[in-house]
Amino acid sequence: MEIRTFQQADTSAVVQLWRDCGLVVAHNDPEKDIRRKLAVHPELFLVGVDKGRIVATVMAGYEGHRGWLNYLAVAPDCRRKGQGRQMVRTAEQRLRALGCPKINIQVRSTNVDVVQFYEKIGFEEDKVVSLGKRLEQD
Repeated sequence: MEIRTFQQADTSAVVQLWRDCGLVVAHNDPEKDIRRKLAVHPELFLVGVDKGRIVATVMAGYEGHRGWLNYLAVAPDCRRKGQGRQMVRTAEQRLRALGCPKINIQVRSTNVDVVQFYEKIGFEEDKVVSLGKRLEQD
């Protein structure tokens, strides 16, 4: 799998991958999320391509204090082959190059398989409460 920076032409394939992976929820407009990401550190939006097909994504962010990972997705037929781990490692390398000391992620509490995946690659549960406030209704 080749990992590269997202390109505008990838939009429809990426959105379809996110839908296939169950990442698109009613209160998130994936195309709007892509436009927002492209405005801030677009080089941290990565896609994994295998035989010309986008099979993985990760959207990383860094605001100078903490890094974040969002939209980690691997096509259902490509899972358990190391692509998710590869995507995270590449995002980690890019964040580290920016001076990022720690990465945070948020996973829906019902998504036990994803929590286990992150634990296997070195993430630990922080004893915090995640709070959010919508500033825009998508």
